Amino acid sequence: MSITSYQSNRVLDYNFGATSYTTPATLYVGLSTTPINFDGTGATEPVALGYARVAVTNNKTNWSTAASGILSNLTAIQFPESTGSWGTITHVAVYDAASAGNMLYFEALTSSRAVPTLTTVLFAAAGFVVQMNNT
Repeated sequence: MSITSYQSNRVLDYNFGATSYTTPATLYVGLSTTPINFDGTGATEPVALGYARVAVTNNKTNWSTAASGILSNLTAIQFPESTGSWGTITHVAVYDAASAGNMLYFEALTSSRAVPTLTTVLFAAAGFVVQMNNT
């Protein structure tokens, strides 16, 4: 996943003494049908039709310990069943709020996925990988 400029600034300020930083107690995973920019703009989440960001408690029960700049989910991340077409999902993002809020990380899916009516989107355990590169 890519880190947004918002989150990059928070982490840098924290690491270099400018501000304190409190990690969110809950992270929210969202889907997008459009590309996302590094400033966190561009995301188009499905509207209604059963869609909601998925709340994931931010702890070591749900997220692995980072190694080599990589961590993943330890529990499945499952969206509610769609009650109508959500369109074709191309991107996923992590937010600090159930709606609105700040986007922290985002990534294009390896394969886009059409989500018709009565479909459940699921990231199996270890299927949602967050990696921070130093390139």
